[in-house]
Amino acid sequence: MEPPARRRRVTIVDVARHAQVSTTAVSKVLRGAYGASPAMRAKVRQAIDELGYRPHAGARGLRGQTFTLGVMLPDIRNPFFPEILDGITDALEDTEYQVFLGPGCNGEQAEAQVTEAMIDRGMDGIILVAPVSTRERLEHIASAVPTVVIGRHGTSDLYDTVVDDDVEGASLIVGHLAGLGHRRIAHIEHHDTDPARLADMPNARRADGYRQAMRAHGLERWTDVVSTSYTQEGGYQGAKQLLTRPHRPTAVFAGADIAAMGVLEAVTEAGLSVPDDISVAGYDNTTFAALGPISLTSVDQAGHEMGHSAVRLLLDRITDRRRPTTRVVLSPTLVPRRTTAPPAERGSLPSP
Repeated sequence: MEPPARRRRVTIVDVARHAQVSTTAVSKVLRGAYGASPAMRAKVRQAIDELGYRPHAGARGLRGQTFTLGVMLPDIRNPFFPEILDGITDALEDTEYQVFLGPGCNGEQAEAQVTEAMIDRGMDGIILVAPVSTRERLEHIASAVPTVVIGRHGTSDLYDTVVDDDVEGASLIVGHLAGLGHRRIAHIEHHDTDPARLADMPNARRADGYRQAMRAHGLERWTDVVSTSYTQEGGYQGAKQLLTRPHRPTAVFAGADIAAMGVLEAVTEAGLSVPDDISVAGYDNTTFAALGPISLTSVDQAGHEMGHSAVRLLLDRITDRRRPTTRVVLSPTLVPRRTTAPPAERGSLPSP
């Protein structure tokens, strides 16, 4: 049996004939260019829908634009990153742009492979979410394609950035716990071994914010930092270390909600309860933090707004590669929930 004949691809000429307009008019509608009236746009869009026309990405690329954007996510298991992705897709809702995701796998080599693939495929711009690559590598990417970096505090003349005020966010958590009467407030940070990159990373800023806030509240002597990772396993292992301290903390600030989940697991495994025996706070205010059985106190760093701002910057950068770079800093907010409460034995705590 012979295979069915391949259906001929619908072209822009077919759309023009069906809509009874010129190919130039169809091209203007497809590009969102000036000069097409609302009636013309409606007629062309109707013809596109009726014929099932799809622009040829390769041909569009040869003309200078593919209307595709690459988004690199470092860890698809972290529930905070979908918040950013939602902001990105919402901001692109009324445009022709399509988003393609690539996993960075929290490694420089994987990031290099996925970003080079995006560049090779002619994507019009790239959004890098919490990349671990060096600044030199980020500037290499930005020199090839318009780029916005989310979550890195360093600045560059080649790419735009969107960040949260991580120092302030950590301060909000420590202030909240200190206000409840806690003194032994511990922090679980994400370990980073690259000193050249460390100062730019949000995990380092949160750890610095924790230390600064402990000093500001007169609690420096009880500063206690465990370095693991912003994963559930990292939070679990960090909490196990803290729970074996001769004087265990009465509160734990995990640098990410996903790590706080591991803390909750370790506390339960140890036969303790939250917040009666130990208070727990996270960072990111992810969807599951608000779930009733969890009700995790967390810092909201406006992930949706991060994604939305990144798209705005990227589209501006695609339009004008020469404009000065922009740095957007978002202000975090504290969202108290049931995992934090005054320490059970306030009278026996050491005075500050």
